[in-house]
Formats: sequence, C-alpha cells, structure tokens
Amino acid sequence: MTLLDRVTEAYRSHAGIEQKSAIGLVSKTFGATDWLTGPGDDGALVPTQGGQIVVGGEAMFPPFVDADPRGTGFAAVLANVNDIAAMGAIPLGILNTVVGPAPIAELVFKGMQEASVMYDVPIVGGHLTVRDGPASVSAFGIGEATALLSVRNVRPGQALLLACALDGTMRDDFPFFASFNERRDQMAGDVRTLAHVAESGGAVAAKDVSMAGLLGSLAMLLEARQAGAVLDLDSIPVPDGIAIERWLIAFPAFAFLLCADPAQIAKCRAPFIDRGLTCEQIGVVTETGTLEVVSHGASEVIVRFPDDHLTGITPL
Repeated sequence: MTLLDRVTEAYRSHAGIEQKSAIGLVSKTFGATDWLTGPGDDGALVPTQGGQIVVGGEAMFPPFVDADPRGTGFAAVLANVNDIAAMGAIPLGILNTVVGPAPIAELVFKGMQEASVMYDVPIVGGHLTVRDGPASVSAFGIGEATALLSVRNVRPGQALLLACALDGTMRDDFPFFASFNERRDQMAGDVRTLAHVAESGGAVAAKDVSMAGLLGSLAMLLEARQAGAVLDLDSIPVPDGIAIERWLIAFPAFAFLLCADPAQIAKCRAPFIDRGLTCEQIGVVTETGTLEVVSHGASEVIVRFPDDHLTGITPL
C-alpha cells in the first residue's frame, strides 16, 4: 500500500471517527447552533458582565475506564484542560462525576489529583456514587478567556499549523501518546500558550487533537464552515519511531491544530518554539469543501462536505 492508501485506510477505519456521528443528536433535538456557545467548538462560551467564561465536559471511553481507572482520571483532566485551551482560555477548575465501586473511584481520583497538580488546575467539586458494576467517569472544565479561538473564524486562505510535543511514548493498548514523563514540569505552561497566541492575534481558530486523531480533529475544525483544506503529509511533524498513519489517528497529550493568517505564521509559531515545542505549517484552508491529503505530488480526498458528516451538527 502507498502512504496515501495507508493514511486513508487509517482514517476510515478509526473508531474515534465513527463515535463523533452521535453528536448529531444535539442538533436534532436542540436545533441549529452558533458554534461558539456550543456545540461545535471544544468548549462553549458563557458571556459574563466582566469577562468570557469557557466551559466544557468529557465523558470518558468506557473500555479505557475498565482498563486503566487511574489513567482515566488523569485523562479526564487532560481532556478538559486541552478543550479549554483550544478556545484560548486559561483553565480555572475541574469538576467530576464518578459512578462505580469504591476501589475504582479511588484510583480515578488519584489520577485526577495527579493531573490537577501537573496542570496547576484545582479540582473544585463533583459528585460520587458508589455502587457495584461498571464504572463511569465524566469531568467538566471551566476557564476564562481574554480573546477567543473559535472554529467560526475558519476562512479559506488561512495557514494550517500543528503545535505539538513530539517527546513521549505511545501506549500499546490505546493510541494515546503521552508526554508526561518528558514534559511534566512544562505541561501547565504549555497549555496556557494557546491563550497567549489568541491574545496576540497569532491564530484565530484552534482544535485540540483528541480521540478523533489529527485527521478527524481537522475535519471537525473545518465542518462548521464547510471549508476544505490541503494537508501536506510530508510536512507533518511525527515522533521518532512512530508510523505517520498511526500518528494521524493518535490522541497526543499535547497537540493542537491552529488556523492563522499567513502574515501571522511567525507570531503563531514563536511562543510554542520558545517552550521547546514543535509548531509547523502543515497545510492551507481552502474553499473546496474537501479535506485532501497530499504526498510527493499524489493526492487523495478523504472528506467531502456536505456529503460526509462527522458530527452532524448544523453548519454555520
């Protein structure tokens, strides 16, 4: 198989993509959305008299809860911190809901506590129900933004960049790329870099790379505006020893897609580079409504709007 064949197959068979289609139930029930107040971005905006509050939530993947309760607790905080950061907000606190046996709940809480310390974000409350049977874990984040990053700002002609941490290890059981051992003391500052980029005007939109992987997360970034993109596979930073098709469906601990005006590329990249992170342009936003991957002169369209639906949320 060619690289394009492997990448296309990895995208189309990725379970993280299929699970996003259920989000369409939100539009079916509540009607159209403006995307900024949700759903659509990684968090939702709640305007206040004195500022802009961003809130979000994550229900953790049940097989992950069963396999690694402590890792689940850690990931619940990580996912919310990344969602808040992807909107240009500073995370302020985490709440949680845990249902299950007491020994499992204790492991979940230990993981949450560890992540809370690492990201410098307090656990401010939650709910616990102790009972026998499978456990379920959800967490909710709150943050505050001076300037917002939102998918509603995506426009043709923008540069598409990937900011990420390439130091880390891929899990064997889940495609999760962890950078905690390598960047534990830097992670709190890393996620707050997005707020700086938003305030400086270095970027106008962002999406954290999560369960849908880089390709799926990019498709969701484009979906609100039914925009397209040309993604240059040869320019994507990839950790040593990991095949690119596996990296493109992975959930990295720190990876964000950003849209920036071409004149602002240097301003977008600099804060990440200064922290020892990677930030490179990997493509451009187009008006075609297709997500096209290219490599060495060959190309393949893997998403075509409006025929393909990731979330099914009503576009802008």
